[in-house]
Amino acid sequence: MNVTAQRIEELEIKFAYQESTLDDLNAVVSRQQQQIDRLEILCKELLDRLRVTTDGGPASAANENEKPPHY
Repeated sequence: MNVTAQRIEELEIKFAYQESTLDDLNAVVSRQQQQIDRLEILCKELLDRLRVTTDGGPASAANENEKPPHY
């Protein structure tokens, strides 16, 4: 095998490893994006619940008329 053919073979091997690594990284990024999307939805739901509770929603309206336990 001459030097040029050997060099081409080495480059093909490196390319195969890079392609495999790129596929692995793409899978990780894809899973992370799905997790970020789920966490964003969860945060929005939690903020909505908090707003309902603190902005005069049903839970806080009932608590306004109650006397604190120390009375």
